[in-house]
Amino acid sequence: MKLSIKHLKRYKEIAFLLWKYGRSDLVKNMGLDEPYDPEKEGRTLGDVTPDQLANDLEAMGPTYVKIGQVLAGRPDLLPEPYLKGLERLQDKVAPFPYEEVEQIVVNELGVRISKAFSEFNPVPSAAASLGQVHAAVLRDGREVVVKVQRPGIRAQIADDFEVLGRIAEFLDQHTAAGRRYRFVTVLEEFRLTIQQELNYENEAQNLITIGRNLEEFPLITVPRPVADYSTRSVLTMDCVHGRKLTAISPLARMDFDGAVLVEELFKAYLKQVLVDGIFHADPHPGNVFLTDDNRIALLDLGMVGHTAPGMQENLLKILIALSEGQGEEAAEIVIGMSEKMPSFDAPEFRRKISQLIALRRDQGLERMKTGQSLLDVSAHARDNGLFVPSELTLLGKTLLQLDEIGRILDPSFDPNASVRRNVTDLMKRRMKKELTQGNLFSSLLELKDFTTQLPRRLNRVLDAVTNAEVEVKVKAVDAKTVLDGMQKIANRITTGLVLAALIVGAALLMRVETRFQLFGYPGLAILCFLGAAGGGLWLLIEIRRHDPRSGEE
Repeated sequence: MKLSIKHLKRYKEIAFLLWKYGRSDLVKNMGLDEPYDPEKEGRTLGDVTPDQLANDLEAMGPTYVKIGQVLAGRPDLLPEPYLKGLERLQDKVAPFPYEEVEQIVVNELGVRISKAFSEFNPVPSAAASLGQVHAAVLRDGREVVVKVQRPGIRAQIADDFEVLGRIAEFLDQHTAAGRRYRFVTVLEEFRLTIQQELNYENEAQNLITIGRNLEEFPLITVPRPVADYSTRSVLTMDCVHGRKLTAISPLARMDFDGAVLVEELFKAYLKQVLVDGIFHADPHPGNVFLTDDNRIALLDLGMVGHTAPGMQENLLKILIALSEGQGEEAAEIVIGMSEKMPSFDAPEFRRKISQLIALRRDQGLERMKTGQSLLDVSAHARDNGLFVPSELTLLGKTLLQLDEIGRILDPSFDPNASVRRNVTDLMKRRMKKELTQGNLFSSLLELKDFTTQLPRRLNRVLDAVTNAEVEVKVKAVDAKTVLDGMQKIANRITTGLVLAALIVGAALLMRVETRFQLFGYPGLAILCFLGAAGGGLWLLIEIRRHDPRSGEE
C-alpha cells in the first residue's frame, strides 16, 4: 500500500495502538509493504490500562477522541473497564487557546467579539472533540453560550478518514474480523455523522426541529439557537442554567420527583424515534442537564438519528416484543428487517435470541436494560451472518444511555413498563400522522385507478380462461440440481437392473453345455458373472466417491 510520508506516520500510529491493546492480528494484515513491528522502532507498550486508552486516543487527535466517545456508549464492542475509562472523553477534553477562539469568531461573524457580545468568558465552560463552549451575553442582555469549532478540524478529520478508509478496506478484504464487522460500512456511517456535526448550521436546525417536536413535554427543554450569531463553525444558543445529572447528590434528589422526570424523558424519546423520525442520538449524562427549575435540558444535538416510517414500525414491534419478553417474536422481526449473508443460520439465531430474552425475563423484566438487550441482539445477529440496519444499533446505544440516566433520576425506573404504558398512545400518534391530506389523496387516487381498471382487467382474465389461454408458470428454486439428482437416481436404477439381468442370465447359462469353458464352467456364463461383479464394484466405488455420507456436507 503506497502512502504519503504524513499518512504513513498516521498509519503506523494506528497500527501501534492496535498492537498495544491486543489486536496484533489486525496489525499483521494492514497492507503495508512490510509488516509493521513497533519493537523494531524501539516502541514499548507503556501503560496498558482503560484510562490510558483515553489518553492515547486524545493524543492522536479529535477524530480518535470522537471514536472514543462513540465507543464509550457501545458495551457490545468493549469490556466494562474500558467503557468507564473512555467516559472522560465525553466532556473532559483539553481546550484550545482563547486567541484562536477569538480569531474564529471574528472570521465567522464578521465583527469583533466586543461588538457582538457585551460579555464573553475567555475560559471555556466545556471542551469536546470538535469544539468548545464559552459563556457570553448578547448586547440585549440575553445570556447565551457560544460553541466554537476547533481550528483546522475539517482538514485533519479528512486526512484521518483517508487513512482509516484504506485500513478498513484492506481489513474487509483480507480478515475474518473485517468480513464480520464490515469496517468500511461502519466507517462511512461514522464519517457522515461527523460531517453533519462539523456543520453547526445543521445543529442549529436540529435544535429548532427537536425543540418544536418536544413542545408538548413541559418538563423537557431544548435551547434555542440565535440565527444571526450562528454559522458553520460558530453556534450561539440559549444558556441553560443547571448541572449535569452525574453531579446530583442523593440529598439533592429529594428536591424533585425523579420518577416523573424520567417517565417524561423516556416517553419523549419514544415519540422522537417512533413518531417524529428524528431523535437526539447522544443522550449521555454529560449532554443531559437538570435545570435550576428542575426540568430536563437536552444539549449537544449535533448527533441525531433518523428513522423512516417503515423502520419506525419495525423498531416499535421489537420494543414491544422485548418489553413482553417474547424472544422468538423479536428474532423474527430482526430477520425480516436485516440483510442475510450466505452463512446466516436462522434456527441458531432464533435459539440464541430466545435464550437471551428468556434469561433476562427470568431475572425480572423490570431489571432488563432495553438498550443493552437491543445491542446484544445486534451482536448475536452479526455473529450469525445477519447485518442489522444501523438504526437498530443507534437506538440500542441511545436507549442504553437513557437507561443510565433513568437509574440516576429514579433507581426503580422500569423502561419496559414505560414502553407498555406508552405503546397505545404511540400507535395512535403514528396512525394520526399517516392520515395526512397528502396520504389521503394518494390513497384515493390509487382506489380510483383500481376501480376504473377493474372491469377491463376482469374481462381479460375471463376471456383468457374461456379461450384456454391461461398459463401457470412455476419457478422452481435450484431446478437444475433437482433434475440432476433425479437423473442420477434413474441411472443408478438402470445400472442395477442391467447387473441383475447379467447375474440371472449367467445362472441360466450355467446349464448350457458348451465347448468354451472357463475354470471348468461354461465360458459365457462366467463372463456374465465377471461382468456383473465388475459392474457392481464400479457402482459401489461411484456411490462412495460422489454421494454424501451421513454427517458430511
